[in-house]
Amino acid sequence: MTLGRLWPAFILIGLAACSPGGFSTSDDAVFAPSVDPRGAVVDQLTVGHRLMAAREYELALSSFSLAAAEQGLTPEVLLSMGSANLALGRLNQAEDLLRRATKDDPESPDAWNNLGVVLIETGKTAEAAQVFRRAFALDNGESVAIRDNLRLALAKMENSQYTAEIEQEYKLVRRGSSDFLIRPTR
Repeated sequence: MTLGRLWPAFILIGLAACSPGGFSTSDDAVFAPSVDPRGAVVDQLTVGHRLMAAREYELALSSFSLAAAEQGLTPEVLLSMGSANLALGRLNQAEDLLRRATKDDPESPDAWNNLGVVLIETGKTAEAAQVFRRAFALDNGESVAIRDNLRLALAKMENSQYTAEIEQEYKLVRRGSSDFLIRPTR
């Protein structure tokens, strides 16, 4: 390469160096804080649950994915990822994750409840009623949300000839970090 071809590059570099900021940083610039290598590690599940509470479902899902990378796909991580996908309306992904969570931890009433919510939303009412029964039994009937979801599933099974108008009378309500409830809109 000849020196003649490099002149434009030298001129641009020289002009950048002569600008008010030059190559150094100014004192009034805003920078991200540096990382303290001795700092405490933040639990990504906790971060994800806080983001769920703040209705930042995409960010929560990212945190749960980081937790999965750190801890593996534990039943709690699967439940959390399934709950985030449920909140985002990604029912097929939520169903897959929640089924895995209930398979890995069959004693989790929250996982069974959220799976039931997905099944109700996808029109699998009979299976949802069975899932809610299991969640209700595992919870010893203590959760009002699970009881209400079971009642709704049983009512939908009894009235299987409901119309689209009746179908839209219910909405999904999030309670807690990973608990969902189906409520009438009226």
